[in-house]
Amino acid sequence: MFKILKPNTSSFIEAVENLSNIYIGSSVSFLDKQTSIEDFDFCIISINECRGDQSDKNEIDFEEIKIQLYQLYKGNWNLSIIDLGILDAGESISDTYYAFQSIIKKVLGYNIIPIILGGSQDILYSQYRAYDGIKYMLNLANIDAKFDLGDSNVKMHNQSFLSHMIVQKPYNLFNYANVGYQTYLNSQEEINLLEKMFFEAYRLGEVSKNIESVEPTLRDADIVALDVTSIQSQSLGQDSLYPNGFDSREICALSRYAGISDKVSSFGLYELQHLTSNISKQLIAQVIWYFIEGVKFRLDEKADINNPNFIKYQVPVENDILVFYESQLSGRWWIEISSNFKDVNNKLNQHTLLPCDKQNYISACNQNIPERWVKARKKNEF
Repeated sequence: MFKILKPNTSSFIEAVENLSNIYIGSSVSFLDKQTSIEDFDFCIISINECRGDQSDKNEIDFEEIKIQLYQLYKGNWNLSIIDLGILDAGESISDTYYAFQSIIKKVLGYNIIPIILGGSQDILYSQYRAYDGIKYMLNLANIDAKFDLGDSNVKMHNQSFLSHMIVQKPYNLFNYANVGYQTYLNSQEEINLLEKMFFEAYRLGEVSKNIESVEPTLRDADIVALDVTSIQSQSLGQDSLYPNGFDSREICALSRYAGISDKVSSFGLYELQHLTSNISKQLIAQVIWYFIEGVKFRLDEKADINNPNFIKYQVPVENDILVFYESQLSGRWWIEISSNFKDVNNKLNQHTLLPCDKQNYISACNQNIPERWVKARKKNEF
């Protein structure tokens, strides 16, 4: 399976192996015939596929991004990383999709978290499909200025992969959440369609005003993807991308939230072919660092109504009684979605705890039903 991957250059490997043990690079191993990958915490895989990019950019300096990461100091945690090398573009783009999907499925089977450095974001479709047969009903959070909904009737590209996720079998997408969309980059028809499907979309301004507001959404995701063009061009040190977007601190905070989530099992960074400045590569390295730190500080907190660390609150709102749970361990909040709706075929067939925050509880006490709860309940009804 891993034989199709192209190894890193010998000069790059030598540079990493010469790093002091205080740097992340000292915890990195490289794939060879003697390496068994089962015992690693993370794997880093680079996908050199850009044919889905409508701008025809196709050059990615993966080793420059990775050396920036490997030269960062370790945090107060232990970790082990295997660098799997590069998956070059196949003869056809569908060849790349198939190979990448197979590799990620294999890695997930080892309970290793893949950190994906990718080209055009249509590759995310294969990251999503790798979960087929592993987990039913996935939640995907995409940090992106655009919805990338596009037209499912035309060949998939980096601005249309979401429609293919929605319409192609097996239907395995329970929730899609866009974090940081910019309204003027998305048609009103797309905005309305996401609303009709009860998916989530958070405007850039709303998230920037209160970055903590999307922590529950990232906590609820199985897959987190980042389109690097959602970062403002100033923070990337180049003027070829969007003037508005997340700044360097905000994007690192979002990455850490994704890492802290006990549920997130893969993290993809896409559209790297657009990064040309040294600052942009340093920033992406730091984004990955914050994701790794988040993972290493996970609490493995079981979101269960019978968790003894949870305090239960019942709030009458209109004709419902909303049930909230607060963790005494982490201070995080959840709201219950009961499986006992009358005449409802609940997709998850269980009492589900939906991540929320304290503000949702306070709003419910003021007779305002949380929008995330409404959308999750409606999705369960179909």
